[in-house]
Amino acid sequence: MTLPCSLKAALFTCIFFVTACTSLQAPKVKQVNGTIQVGAQQGELYLPLLQNKKVALVVNQSSRVNNQHLLDYLLSQQINVVRIFAPEHGFRGDHDAGAHVLNTIDPITGIAITSIYGNNKKPEKSVMDEVDVVIFDIQDVGVRFYTFISSMHYMMEAAAESDTQFIVFDRPNPNGKFVDGPILAPKFRSFVGMHPIPVLHGMTLAELALMIKGEGWINKAASLELITIANNNYRRELPYSLPVAPSPNLPNSQAIQLYPSLCFFEATPVSIGRGTDFPFQVIGHDIISMGDFEFTPVSKPGSAAHPKLENQVLFGTDLRQSSIEGLDLTVFIQVYQQFKHAGYGFFERADFMDKLAGTDKLRLAIEQGQSAEQITASWHTDLQAFKQLRRPYLLYPDY
Repeated sequence: MTLPCSLKAALFTCIFFVTACTSLQAPKVKQVNGTIQVGAQQGELYLPLLQNKKVALVVNQSSRVNNQHLLDYLLSQQINVVRIFAPEHGFRGDHDAGAHVLNTIDPITGIAITSIYGNNKKPEKSVMDEVDVVIFDIQDVGVRFYTFISSMHYMMEAAAESDTQFIVFDRPNPNGKFVDGPILAPKFRSFVGMHPIPVLHGMTLAELALMIKGEGWINKAASLELITIANNNYRRELPYSLPVAPSPNLPNSQAIQLYPSLCFFEATPVSIGRGTDFPFQVIGHDIISMGDFEFTPVSKPGSAAHPKLENQVLFGTDLRQSSIEGLDLTVFIQVYQQFKHAGYGFFERADFMDKLAGTDKLRLAIEQGQSAEQITASWHTDLQAFKQLRRPYLLYPDY
C-alpha cells in the first residue's frame, strides 16, 4: 500500500519523498553541533527501504560508507545489488576525463556494469525495468560543468520513464558558500551544463535533484518517486575537506577550490597542470610566460593520457598556495591580455568556452575589454532571481 506523503515524511527523518504531492517543499534539516554525517552513513534510514528490492547503484570511488565502498557495505547488509551504472571516470574512478567507459562485469562481485558516459548517457528502459530502485551516491564539487550533475539528470529521467524509485545520498558541497557566474542559457545546453543554474550554484546534489524534479527539467518529472537522504550536522558555509578525491584531476582541496576559476583555461592554449602531480593548481604555457615556475606535463594514464602541451617545458605560476576561491576571473583576464598583446590566439575553442560558461556573453565581454568587476556585476540580477528560485528545494539553511 502506498503511504501518503505526510505519513512518509513523519516516518523517515531527513528523507524527502516526492510522489503525487507536487506542492511539497523540501524540509529544512535541523542543525546540531557534531561531525558531518553524509547520507550514505545513515543506513538506519535507508536500509529498510531496500529490503527485498533489486537495487542499482550510480557510484564511483567517492561512494564510501566510512572506510568501505557503498557497494561492499550494501552487500554486507544483504541488499540485492543487481547493477552498477558507471559515470565519467568509471566505477572505480580510474578513467581519464572524457575517456569512454565500457559495459563490463565487476571482477570482484560479478555484478554487471553499465556505462552512462559516452554514447549512452541514459540506460534503455529494458535495463531500468530490471531494477526496483536506483541509488545515486557521488561526491560533487558544486560547479555546473562538473558532469556528475548531468549523469544524475539522465538517470533521474530514466527512472521517471520506467517508474523506478530514485534515491540520492547527499554529500557536502565543498564550494557550497558560493553562488556566482552566469546562468546557463538554453542555446548553450550540453553535457557540461544542462540546467539554467550559475557556474557555482551553492547547492548539494540532493538539493539539485529536488530542483530538477520540481522545475520539470526532466521528462515525466511529476511521476518520479524521489527520496533524498540528507547530511547531518552540515551547513553549506562550513569548510569541508573531501576524504576521497572526487576525480583524478581534482586530487585535493586546493584543486577543488581553484577548479571554478581555472576550468575556463581548458578552452585555451594554457595548461592547468593536467599531466602533473598538481592538476588545477598551476597555469603555464611554452611560449607566453606567465611566471617563473617551470613544469612539464607528461602522460599519466588514468588522469591525463595525452595532456595539453605534453612533454613541453612550460613557464607559469604555481597556485598551490593561492587564496583564490569562488569564481575569480582576474587571472583569466590577465592571461587573455598577455596573449592578445603578443598576437597569439587565446579562445582557440570558443565553442567549448561558451559551453563551459553557459553563454557567449562572458567570452565577448572579455574580448571587449571589460574588467572582472564589470563582468561579475552583470550577473547580479540573474543570481538574485536564481536564489529565490532554488529556495523551496534547500535542505539546509541558506547562506
